[in-house]
Amino acid sequence: MSKTIYILNGPNLNLLGQREPEIYGHTTLADVERACAAIAAQQGFQLRLFQSNHEGAIIDSIHEARASACGIVINPGAFTHTSIAILDALNTFEGPVIECHISNIHKREAFRHHSYVSLRADGVLAGMGVEGYELAVRRICSLCAAS
Repeated sequence: MSKTIYILNGPNLNLLGQREPEIYGHTTLADVERACAAIAAQQGFQLRLFQSNHEGAIIDSIHEARASACGIVINPGAFTHTSIAILDALNTFEGPVIECHISNIHKREAFRHHSYVSLRADGVLAGMGVEGYELAVRRICSLCAAS
C-alpha cells in the first residue's frame, strides 16, 4: 500500500499568508506543507502538496493520486461550490478524502454553504484555520494505517 498523502489546494491558496489575512491568517502554504510533512513523517507517511488555480490541473492530480496515494486532503477553494468535475474525479479515488477549509464556509456568504466535494468526503473540517490541515493529515494517517 502507498504511504503517500496528497494535499490538494485550489485557486488563490498560493496567496495564503498574503490574501485577506483577516480571514486566512499569515501562515503561508509552504508553512502548512512543512507542518503537515512533519506530522506525516512521524506516522511513517510521505506528503505531496499541490496547488493550482486551474480546475483541470487539480483533476489531473486526483487522477495521479489514484495510483500513488493512500489518501487525499483537499481544499478546493472556490471550486468547492462549483465543480462537479472535481467531485467526479474524487469519486474515482478509492482511498479516504478529507475536505478542509481554513475559514468556516457556513458563516460566510450563502453561496459558500454548498459543497459538491462534501458529497465524496469522508470528513470535513471548516473554520479551524490552517491547523485544519494538520488535523486532516492526522485523520488520513489513521484511516490509511487501518486499511
